[in-house]
Amino acid sequence: MYAVIRAGGKQYRVAPGDVIRMETQEDKNESRVRRRAGGFGRGGQRFACGIGSVVTGEVVEQGRGEKILVFHYKRKKQYKKLRGHRQDYTAVRITEIAFDGQSFKAPELVKKKRR
Repeated sequence: MYAVIRAGGKQYRVAPGDVIRMETQEDKNESRVRRRAGGFGRGGQRFACGIGSVVTGEVVEQGRGEKILVFHYKRKKQYKKLRGHRQDYTAVRITEIAFDGQSFKAPELVKKKRR
């Protein structure tokens, strides 16, 4: 079972248990994320979403991605400009996809024992 969600102007195909990196959410202190789903599918089938369809996830981590270098250059004009950019992200683990009275949940993570 998978769903298509929209976050930060992008669309993501998610299934229960997936970890996705999306743009930083507005409330950084939230530990849960809820999104309305745009479409669903199972195996080879695809079907449209229903009203009240929700994808729930928990925030795993927040950070900044790899640096991307942006280099501007104009030949014969002695013009060179180098800029860097690091995009903030929020890593979210999808825990549940619910629609039409059905609920698909991810298996619980096993806690590692400390020695």
